[in-house]
Amino acid sequence: MNKSVKFVLDDKIVKVDFAKHPELKPTTTVLNYLRSFPDHKGVKEGCAEGDCGACTIVVAETDVDDKLNYKTLDSCLVFLPMIHGKQLITVENLAIEENKEKILHPVQQLMVETNGSQCGYCTPGIVMSLFGLYKNHNNPSVEIIEDALTGNLCRCTGYKPIVEAARKACTNNGFDHFSKNENKIIALLKKINSDKETILIKNKNQKYFKPFSLSEALRLRKENPNALIINGSTDVALRQTKKNELLSEILDISSVEELKIFKKENNNFYFGAGLTLEQMLKYSDGTIPALEKMLSVFGSLQIRNIATIGGNVGSASPIGDCIPVLFALGAKIKLRSETSERTMPVEDFIKGYRQTDIKSDELITEIIIPEYDSSHYIKSYKVSKRKNLDISTVSGAFRLKFDEEIISEIILAYGGMAAVTKRAVNTEKWFIGKKWSRENVEMAMKILTEEFTPLSDARSEAEFRRTVAGNLLMKFFVETKQI
Repeated sequence: MNKSVKFVLDDKIVKVDFAKHPELKPTTTVLNYLRSFPDHKGVKEGCAEGDCGACTIVVAETDVDDKLNYKTLDSCLVFLPMIHGKQLITVENLAIEENKEKILHPVQQLMVETNGSQCGYCTPGIVMSLFGLYKNHNNPSVEIIEDALTGNLCRCTGYKPIVEAARKACTNNGFDHFSKNENKIIALLKKINSDKETILIKNKNQKYFKPFSLSEALRLRKENPNALIINGSTDVALRQTKKNELLSEILDISSVEELKIFKKENNNFYFGAGLTLEQMLKYSDGTIPALEKMLSVFGSLQIRNIATIGGNVGSASPIGDCIPVLFALGAKIKLRSETSERTMPVEDFIKGYRQTDIKSDELITEIIIPEYDSSHYIKSYKVSKRKNLDISTVSGAFRLKFDEEIISEIILAYGGMAAVTKRAVNTEKWFIGKKWSRENVEMAMKILTEEFTPLSDARSEAEFRRTVAGNLLMKFFVETKQI
């Protein structure tokens, strides 16, 4: 097995041999790796949990057409082996020197001209988010600009000039000195990625496996049943950065391309478990509106570019934003081992708080979502203190079908109301055969409040959660009547 990690930094291949650098662990974050160098300290640690964006970087990787895709990431959540085979770009790489004169990148120059920087601590991360925007959007709308900046907190509240800088800078179809150098970078990345040998990094306290095929991932899963499975690490990384846990054994499946498929077949949508939530957002746009709506306010772009749908479901969080929607959609999950394959409803897969039905030799490989016709009303809702980049206080996703206003099907799924995502089964049963009317919805709200015993915590009191759950049902009624 390969024992080193390779990536492109400063236009050359960097090889990290962990045996020769005992100061580095396989779970060393990209943030801490970069901060160890005198010439890459632009990344800052503000929160170490993906909330502030001060550590934003951009990675570029080749796609199926041998073109480079540029993605913004929170480097505090990314373990060093996860950028194997990618180009790592930091704020120090944006400006160039010509004739002994430093030429700023367009996003840097416009930040200067619009007075977009104040205290400066968050500025490098903001600039990197603008760079990612520059490479992916030409003449972006205000909504796209704001989405790109959602993951960057400015403590000086200087957002207006930053948005103006983005609007003025992103007008050149992404062309810059990186564009001129892309063929060289692609060749370097191809050289790295031609080696598909599994990476194994071991030290006295840790083992880190990184396979490149599904068959190899399943073999390693069977041989190492206690290894933590990561794909995006946005959840697992917090155990290290916030709780100071030693993650002794990790199986990193983020480079298994077979888990990144998407297809529509036989009136079903098939999402590979390794698709990022940003990819899910794009695939669901116009096809699965309830999922698209929830994903559009999921975390930030930096987080959606790392987090995966398989990881979100596998975490079985009671406040995971996607899971109530998957319940309402009747989604199924496919699990595979070396010798078997099975499919089951996502609802049955989740067994308890952070507990699932996955076996010690299995991996989640696909999420399967049925296609619904216009006779079904499907909506999703998220209630949180902030619209974006915040964990749900309560979330809800509902599916309804009625004929001549008599209800024949109804699913009411809630997050944040119990130790698991939970359906209001008694309320659903009460609705069947009744008229979809305001009077009946008001009666159902009373039944609904008795179905849950939510906790009181830092986000809200239990009574608030009960009230919100009922109000979301009423909102669903009002919106279906307006369609």
